Amino acid sequence: MIPAERSHLNVTAKTHPGMSGKNNEDRYAVSAYRLEGNKNLPAVFAVISDGVGGHLAGEVASEIAVERISEVIAASDGSQPIQTIREGIIRASQEILALSEKDLEKAGMGATCACAWVIEDRLYLAYVGDSRIYLLHGNNITQLSTDHTWIQEAIEAGMLSPEDARRHPNAHVIRRYLGSKLTVEPDTRLRLTPGESDMQAQANQGMRLLPGDQVLLCTDGLTDLVNAGEIFSALKNPDKDQALSNLIDLANERGGHDNITIITLGMPFPVAEAEPTLRIPQKRRSNLVLTCLAASAFAAVLLAFLVGGFLFMRRRSALLSLTPTATLVAATAQPTTLTTTSIAPTETPSSIPDTSTLPAANPTASNSTPLPATLTPWPTNTASP
Repeated sequence: MIPAERSHLNVTAKTHPGMSGKNNEDRYAVSAYRLEGNKNLPAVFAVISDGVGGHLAGEVASEIAVERISEVIAASDGSQPIQTIREGIIRASQEILALSEKDLEKAGMGATCACAWVIEDRLYLAYVGDSRIYLLHGNNITQLSTDHTWIQEAIEAGMLSPEDARRHPNAHVIRRYLGSKLTVEPDTRLRLTPGESDMQAQANQGMRLLPGDQVLLCTDGLTDLVNAGEIFSALKNPDKDQALSNLIDLANERGGHDNITIITLGMPFPVAEAEPTLRIPQKRRSNLVLTCLAASAFAAVLLAFLVGGFLFMRRRSALLSLTPTATLVAATAQPTTLTTTSIAPTETPSSIPDTSTLPAANPTASNSTPLPATLTPWPTNTASP
């Protein structure tokens, strides 16, 4: 892909270490591109990662995740979005694992990740862990990603209610993460409704975003303390920079026990167009001009002829109306009688504009198959075990 200087989306991003005093182990990146080839479509790729492991290890893992995934995306041609994101995530996970096994101080480190790739107006995503992706559309906010946590599995099994889950001691134990000794399986389910099957959720990849839609990526430092409704209300603010600051402030007011990172990708509204005008093709416009000139010339000649004829007849009528002077002639002569001919007036005629559609996603594996537990060594919001 070709790097672009400007994004075709409205992008805003903010990060904050929170109030616990821990290092900020979150990392993120947003990159703008144009696809190579005849289509030359604009693209924006965003990735966010939350480090796990304490000390410096967590931030090392999240930095590897963001850099490696971004490199794989940049080197691609954009023709296989889902396959490319999966490749980047797997490669990053392998590198994190290799470093953690080589350096004892980084043993057990890992990271979550959430990736969103918008090519023109098509959304593709993949994720691992409990960093989330939301879609704000109209008056609704939808969580597109599914948390890979012990809590989420308990909720799906009916063991816990969402309300009880927030206060559960295992609330921050994740089931998938980059750096696991087991091969990480990126999740490519894009859930638009709660009742969708895994196959339906994967088929939603490449969904079309509409003007005004917003895609939000965030780490669990936000979602642990701020619910989806509050996120939606905050992002009604047209000043997105202020909206993200307000969300971070709200999370910190409620404890701010973890790092907080947020990215928004907004689909712009089309620029208002001027009043519609009649557009005539060049060739047709030239013919129309010639026709108008010819008609104008004919009208001018006709007008000159009518005016000339009118003046001539008026002068002739004036001469005929004069009283003749008596003239003496021979007795046999008879006076001449003049006859005026009536001329009828001449009558004048009264009339003189789909975007090429990218290939649909082709998921390579189902995410519904249960994976062996890959529990993090300790809750992800703590600095040490």
